[in-house]
Amino acid sequence: MIYWQMLGIFFRLGLFTVGGGYAMLPLIQAEIARYGWITAEEFVDMIAIAEMTPGAIGVNTATFVGFRQGGLFGAFVATTGIALPSLLVVVAVSKVLDRFREHPLVEAILFGIRPVVAGLIASAALFIAQAAIINSEATGFLSIDLLALGIAIGSGIAVYRYKVHPIAVMVCAGIAGLVLF
Repeated sequence: MIYWQMLGIFFRLGLFTVGGGYAMLPLIQAEIARYGWITAEEFVDMIAIAEMTPGAIGVNTATFVGFRQGGLFGAFVATTGIALPSLLVVVAVSKVLDRFREHPLVEAILFGIRPVVAGLIASAALFIAQAAIINSEATGFLSIDLLALGIAIGSGIAVYRYKVHPIAVMVCAGIAGLVLF
């Protein structure tokens, strides 16, 4: 039963999420929270692992959730579910998009979708920041982990301003985590 459920959920996520893996993250998080498949902390750890491994983050995330819920077959089902809609849509759309790309209606639709994608990515970033930087478990009160905040800001500046490769930033942040935490 869980395999059909995972296939349906991840197929729907893959079909209706526009903008790639990062835009998918808030939707994936909402679904796995709804079913209680993994905790918020596990989700953030999963994103970190999915970001460090080869492949698309949405696919890696689905694979991880599928594995946690159903072993190797669960990973296969979740990965198939999230990837299959893209394959089907790309095949169908590629046939007609070249002919209608310049059409004002198509341009207007694509123009309207862009801000939604930015909003979904921003939502995922805020969720990850909240789980990684705001601490409420230890004290029962909301508190900001200034060290984690500093690492996050430093990482963002290193990648955006100084064009440091993200893998180098992640390795340095992992080392900082070992030393400081």
